[in-house]
Amino acid sequence: MLEAILTMSLLAAGFGLLLGYVAVRFHIKGDPVVDKIDALLPQTQCGQCGFPGCRPYAQAIAKGEADINQCPPGGESTIVALSDLLGVDAKPLNPENGAEEDIKTVVTIDEEVCIGCTLCIQACPVDAILGAAKQMHTIITDECTGCDLCIPPCPVECIHIVPIQDDITTWKWPSPEKPGVERPTPDHSAVIK
Repeated sequence: MLEAILTMSLLAAGFGLLLGYVAVRFHIKGDPVVDKIDALLPQTQCGQCGFPGCRPYAQAIAKGEADINQCPPGGESTIVALSDLLGVDAKPLNPENGAEEDIKTVVTIDEEVCIGCTLCIQACPVDAILGAAKQMHTIITDECTGCDLCIPPCPVECIHIVPIQDDITTWKWPSPEKPGVERPTPDHSAVIK
C-alpha cells in the first residue's frame, strides 16, 4: 500500500514538473501594444467597427489595417485615448461605423411575446441573454452592452431598446459647459436673511 502511494506521488510530481516546463517553454506571449489598445476599447463586442470584436479591432489597429475612429460605443473619449497611446492625431468618429449615443441603452425582452427561438442568444456577443429552446428568454441587464445585435434576428419583435436608468453605479458628473455657453446667473434675491 505504501509503495503504491509513493509511486503515485512520484508520478504526480514528475507530471507536474513536466507540465510546468512545457508551460514555460511554449508560452505564447501576446503583443503588448494590442493588449494596451484592447484595454482602452469598451469591450461591447458589437462589431460596429467592422471587426468581430474588440480584440480583432485592436489587432487591426496595431497592424495599421484599421483607423482609431471606428468605435461608436467608445466614442470620442476612446478615440482620444487611442490617439494618446499611439501618438497619432485624434479624428472624429467615422460616420460609416455609426454615431456616438449620448444615452447608453440596454435591451429588454417582452417575455409574454417571446417564443424561445434562441436566435437572440446566438446573436448576443457577450452572453447577456438567458433562456432555452422553446422557453422564455430574459436579459441579464448588468451584462448587456447595448450593441442591439439581438434585435434583427428576432422573428416576433419582442426585443426593445431602453435607456439605462441612472443609479449610484451609473451616474456621472455632468460635463462642464462648452466655451462660449453662458451659465444662467442664480437668483439670490429669494434667499432668506
